[in-house]
Amino acid sequence: MAETTYVLGTIDDMGVARVFAYHNEDIHLLCVLNIMENVNKRSICLMYEMSEGGDYAAASISCNGAVWLEVYSFPSDVWQKELEMALLQEQDSSGDVDLKWSPASMVFKITPSKMPADGPLEDFFAHCLALDTHISSRHQQEEQASNADTGKIKAASERRCTHHFLLPCGRFIGESRAKPQSVGFPVALCVWWSGSQNLLQYLLQKAPKKKSADVEPVPDELWPNANEILCSAVSRSTRYVALGLDNGVVCVWDRQSGSPLSVVSVSAADSAFLRIQFVDNSPLSADDSHSSFTEKVQILVLCKSGAIHTVTTGRETQSCTMQLTDLLRTKHSGDLPTVVTSVQFLQNLLFVLQRNGKMFLLDVINNTPVCLLVPLSTHPIASPCNPVYALNAKQKTLFIKGLHVSAHDLMRSCSVPSPGESQSQLLVFRFGESDVIKQYIISPRQQTPSYVTREETCDLYLQQRALSLDERRKAQKQTWNQLKETEVAVKRRHSRSTTS
Repeated sequence: MAETTYVLGTIDDMGVARVFAYHNEDIHLLCVLNIMENVNKRSICLMYEMSEGGDYAAASISCNGAVWLEVYSFPSDVWQKELEMALLQEQDSSGDVDLKWSPASMVFKITPSKMPADGPLEDFFAHCLALDTHISSRHQQEEQASNADTGKIKAASERRCTHHFLLPCGRFIGESRAKPQSVGFPVALCVWWSGSQNLLQYLLQKAPKKKSADVEPVPDELWPNANEILCSAVSRSTRYVALGLDNGVVCVWDRQSGSPLSVVSVSAADSAFLRIQFVDNSPLSADDSHSSFTEKVQILVLCKSGAIHTVTTGRETQSCTMQLTDLLRTKHSGDLPTVVTSVQFLQNLLFVLQRNGKMFLLDVINNTPVCLLVPLSTHPIASPCNPVYALNAKQKTLFIKGLHVSAHDLMRSCSVPSPGESQSQLLVFRFGESDVIKQYIISPRQQTPSYVTREETCDLYLQQRALSLDERRKAQKQTWNQLKETEVAVKRRHSRSTTS
């Protein structure tokens, strides 16, 4: 939240969500999001996430079978002043100081597939949301029928919500209200519900209304897709939103143009998509706006079977997919990866952690390992199947929980002791100090959002299309040649089969 202040979000085993502040080596309870006022209507927080900087938070709440999403605005600037005031009062007073912190305010509450009362695209929204309701009911009926024998019938209204905070991209005028001093200040929230084909986007910077939190908000944008959404991810700049669909297709939406960047079919017939994430390159600056239409994006797709695919795509580029099989799929269960995630400050590199504690950085483009991350033999990784780790982009450092094991214990036993038998340690790997990794470090560049109109965006797109005419003609000619070669090969196979 500030240079020496951190906002911490927790959910306990009773489903209570709390917001803490770590300031001057003290932890303060700032607020509780779902305070229980009625025992019969106890709301349970399933999951909540704060935006970078601690200005907003979105929480999935469940109560008596109903599920909804609550979006909160945190008074981070006011909290910072109150924390500094509390520090001064503690220094002047010998005892504890009881302070009342400023409350968090709810921006709006979103329920799954509720019909909007009005709006500029009322008929279109109503049709798409009604389609969502129909698909959701069908999936819930199938799930209830399959679970009827085991007595695990879920409520008809239970649906899982996935959301992402979005930074300014210049598409809406209201985005200019963002804090000028805060680079990561979000301006919108994109949401999709399980069983849904639609991605909804809500602006956070709307003009305040009376009882706005009690009124169901109308989505400012609705992006329909051909199939059900299984997973989603946003790029580091949040300009692109990638969706993994249940038919093995990856759809990448461009928020600035409001249209799909590309639609790529991934060969994942063996298993459905489990997770999707971007492998970001260096961010664009304001001077790169004219080349943004030809930007390439790399995406990582993880399947339930364990298969991992990389997708390279762009608006004016030919999309390609590749399966990472040589290094990440193995017959030994100990070599199976438990963590496969992109490193934001390292270009085209993945951080991979296996069950046996082996760690390495993988080059996605060349499908080759860059280096191994080997801790000391007396400091193995704690719980490699469920590790506790963090990647710090500012310090270019990996923090991961390890164990301290004496050399005597290692000689006495071949197996690593459990976390309860040894002392926990924090292991630190500094990537900026390695000559092997320095070539992959992304140089920081200030990303200044350009607030342009839709007409300027269309003009920029048409200019880029005109400049890329020769390249598109070459690609079209190459495609036709490939089709002709395929036709000849099919005819040859057909003639051989008929003669035999």
